[in-house]
Amino acid sequence: MQVYLVLTVTILYITRLCPALCGVHPVTCILQGDPQPPALFKDGDFLIGGVFSIHDYLKTENHTYTRRPQPLECSGSVGFREMRFVRAFEFAIEEINNSSDLLPGITLGYHIYDSCASVPMAIKVAFQLVNGFDLKYNDSDSCAKSAAVTAVVAESGSTPSISIARLLSPFGISQVSHYATCACLSDKRQYPTFFRTIPSDHHQAAALARMVKHFGWTWIGAVRSDSDYGNNGMASFLKAAEEEGICVEYSEAYYRTQPRSKLKRVADVIRRSTARVIVAFLASGDMRILLEELSKEPPPPLQWIGSEAWVTDPEMLRFNLCIGAVGFGIPRSVIPGFRNYLLNLSLEQVLKFPLLTQFWESSFSCSLRQQTDSSSGLSACDGTQDLHTLQNPYTDTSQLRITNMVYKATYAIAHAIHGTVCINKKCDKYFKVEPLQVFDQLKQVNFTKNNYPVSFDTNGDPVATYELVNWQLQDDASIDFVTVGHYDASQPKGQEFSLSKAIIWNDGSEKVPLSVCSESCPTGTRKAAQKGRPVCCYDCITCADGEISNETDSLDCLPCASEYWPNKEKDKCHPKPVEFLSWDEILGIILIIVSIFGALLALSMALVFYKNIASPIVKANNSELSFLLLFSLTLCFLCSLTFIGRPTEWSCMLRHTAFGITFVLCLSCVLGKTIVVLMAFKATLPGSNVMKWFGPPQQRLSVLGFTLVQVVICVVWLTTSPPFPFNNMQHFKEKIILECNLGSAVGFWAVLGYIGLLAFLCFVLAFLARKLPDNFNEAKFITFSMIIFCAVWITFVPAYVSSPGKFTVAVEIFAILASSFGLIICIFAPKCFIIVFRPEQNTKKHLMGK
Repeated sequence: MQVYLVLTVTILYITRLCPALCGVHPVTCILQGDPQPPALFKDGDFLIGGVFSIHDYLKTENHTYTRRPQPLECSGSVGFREMRFVRAFEFAIEEINNSSDLLPGITLGYHIYDSCASVPMAIKVAFQLVNGFDLKYNDSDSCAKSAAVTAVVAESGSTPSISIARLLSPFGISQVSHYATCACLSDKRQYPTFFRTIPSDHHQAAALARMVKHFGWTWIGAVRSDSDYGNNGMASFLKAAEEEGICVEYSEAYYRTQPRSKLKRVADVIRRSTARVIVAFLASGDMRILLEELSKEPPPPLQWIGSEAWVTDPEMLRFNLCIGAVGFGIPRSVIPGFRNYLLNLSLEQVLKFPLLTQFWESSFSCSLRQQTDSSSGLSACDGTQDLHTLQNPYTDTSQLRITNMVYKATYAIAHAIHGTVCINKKCDKYFKVEPLQVFDQLKQVNFTKNNYPVSFDTNGDPVATYELVNWQLQDDASIDFVTVGHYDASQPKGQEFSLSKAIIWNDGSEKVPLSVCSESCPTGTRKAAQKGRPVCCYDCITCADGEISNETDSLDCLPCASEYWPNKEKDKCHPKPVEFLSWDEILGIILIIVSIFGALLALSMALVFYKNIASPIVKANNSELSFLLLFSLTLCFLCSLTFIGRPTEWSCMLRHTAFGITFVLCLSCVLGKTIVVLMAFKATLPGSNVMKWFGPPQQRLSVLGFTLVQVVICVVWLTTSPPFPFNNMQHFKEKIILECNLGSAVGFWAVLGYIGLLAFLCFVLAFLARKLPDNFNEAKFITFSMIIFCAVWITFVPAYVSSPGKFTVAVEIFAILASSFGLIICIFAPKCFIIVFRPEQNTKKHLMGK
C-alpha cells in the first residue's frame, strides 16, 4: 500500500509540477477513472473537505482483467451515528457562515465524501480532494487544477486516516480527524499535517492499564480490531499493562471483513478463557459483529473494559452481554441548537442528495419513489414521516461525544482560515489561500467554543481528557451510559484518575469482580512462579523456618534476626523465648525437693550418729570421717541447687567449682575410710604398726590434700577461662537456650577426671577389702556405693552430650543427686538401720562375731 501511494504521489508531482519547472507547455491531463461525486456539497468562498465512514462496507468485485473495473461503491445500510457526525460538520459550517466574529463576510463551502470505512475508497476521495475536481466543469484538464480544499476533516477510522494523511501531507493539506486515535498518527515525521481533536490512544492505553491495576485485575483477556487502530492501541495497552504487572491470558484480533471462521475462533477463545475481565480495543463495527457471534452461545459473565470507539456507541446498548461494561469515553458535551438542526431536515433537502434519500428510507422503512419499490419490498413514503418521532442514534443528542469532536475540528479549520485571510475582523474573500498557510495557523489555534477548549500540541494532539463510562441497567430495564469518573492527562502523575460515583459491575453489584490467575498469597507465604506460565500464575509457598512475609503477594520471605523467631502465621518476628531450668517449673521444683530431701537425709543421719557417737558401730566406722562425709554429702545435695535458675556470671562459676570441690571432699572421705579399713586389718597381724602411719592426723591430711588438688584445678580454670552465661541458638532454631558455657572444656573435664580418678581408687581399694572378716565389713558397702557412683557418671557423659537445652542441666543435677544418694544409702543406711531398728546388734560382740 505504501509503495502504491508513493508511486501515485510521484506521478502527481510529474504531471503537475514538471511541465512548469522545465518550461514545457503543459500536457493535457486525461482523467483515467470515473470521478467520485461528493455525497453532500455546498459552494463557498473557501472549501473544506469532509470524509466520514457513513457506510461500513465496500462492494466487492471479482476482477476478470478483461474489462474495466466498476467504480468503487459503498454497500450496507447508512450508519445513523456517522450521519449525525456529517450533520454536525454541516451545522458547524452553517454557524460559522452566520457568525459576525469568525470569518465575517466569508462563506465556507464543503465537499463531504463517504469512505465506506475502507482504505481504497479513502485513497480515491483523497486523490479527488487533492485534484480539486469541479462538478460544474467536467472538462478533461480539470485534474491539472490546484487543490480546491483548504483543509479536510477526516476520518472516523485510524486506518483510512493514515492513508488519507499520507496523500495529503506532500501537498501541505491539513487533515483534522475527529475519531482517528491511533498513537502512530502523532509521528510528525510520517504525518506532518495531521491534527486531531480526539486524544491519542497512547493516553487511553495508559489510562486503561492504570484502571485495570486500580481494580486489582491481574489476569485479563484482550481482543482488538485487526487494523491500525486496534493493533497500535492494543500494543500500547499491553506495554503499559506489562509495566503494571498485569498478565494477559490471550490477545486476539479480528476485522469485520475477515472470514467467519476467524470470528468463531476468537469467540471460542473468549468462551474457554479463565479470565473474567476482557479489554476490547475494537472499532464499533467489529465489536458489534463479535457480540452477535458471542450471543449465540453466551460465555460465562464477563466484565468488559472498552475503548472509546464502542463503549459510548448507543448502537451497542442492545447487547445485554455488556451490562456493567466500563471504559473511557470522550467527555459528554452540549451543542446549542444542534438537535433542532438535526430534526429540521426537509424533504426537499433529502431528495436533493442520494445519501440523504437513503438515510430517510432507512429511517422510516419506506421508499421515496413514486411507486412501491418492489426490489426492496418497501412501501412508498406518504409524506407524514417526521424525524421528531424517530428514536435512533441520529436523533439521540444526549451523548454528544464524538459529535463534539467533529464540531471542534470544523471550528479549528475555520479559525485557521480566519488567521490566514483576516486581519482583525476584515477578511479578504479573494485572498489566494495556500494549504500550507492554513497548516501554519492550525498549529497556533487556541480558542474555546461552548466552554470546550481547542488547541494542539507539537504532535497535533489535544490535551487528553476522558470520562469513565459505566453501562448501568436502569429501572425500566434499559441500559444507559453513566459517567462514574474522569481521567485528565494534564494532572500530576498519580492524580489523573478519579472516581466520582459507584460502579455497577456485570453482576449488578458494587463489589469489584475478581479476575486473577492465582489467588492472592496471604502474609506468611511467598509467590513461586508456575513453570511455563505467566508471572501472574503462581503457587503460594509457606515461608521457611525463621522467615516471614508481612505483605500479601510477597515475592520473597525475609529472615528474622538471630534472636527473633516467626509467629505461627509467619507474618511477624517475635523475640525467641529464653529457656533455662527455672525455679518455678515442674522439673525444677522436683529437683529442688529431691535435693533438699537428700540434704535433710544426710543431716538426719549425722544427728543419729551424733546421738549414738559412743555406740560400737559408730566407733568402729571412724566417726570423724563419717561426720565429714555426711557434711560433704549435704554440700553435694545442696550444690545441685546452684544449677537451677537463670544462669549468671557468678552462678556459672559457682555451680561447677562447688560441684567439683564437694564431690572431691566426699570421695576423699570415702577413700580415707577405705584405707582405714585396710590398715585396721593389716594392724591385727603380729608385729604390724601401720596404724601409726595412718592415724587421725594422717586421715585429715589426706582428705585435705586430695581436696586441695581439686581446689587448685578449679582456681586455674576460673582464672584462665571461667564459665560464663551463653545464649545457645544452635540446638533449637525457635528458642534460645540460656546456659553456662564451660569456658575451657579442658578445665571442666579435668575436674570430672579427677573425681573419676578418686572414685576409681576408692572402688579398687574397697574391692580388695571386700572379703576381710567382720560382721559389718564397711568395704563391701563402699564397693557397692562406688559401683553406683561410677555407673552414674559413666552414663552421665553420653547423656550430658546428647541432652538438649535445659535437660543438659537436669542430667547433671540427676547425676549429682543419684551418686550422692548411692553413697549415703550404701554407706550410712545400714548403720542407721541397726542403730535405730536393731539396737541389739549394736554391740562390740556382734561386730567381732567373726
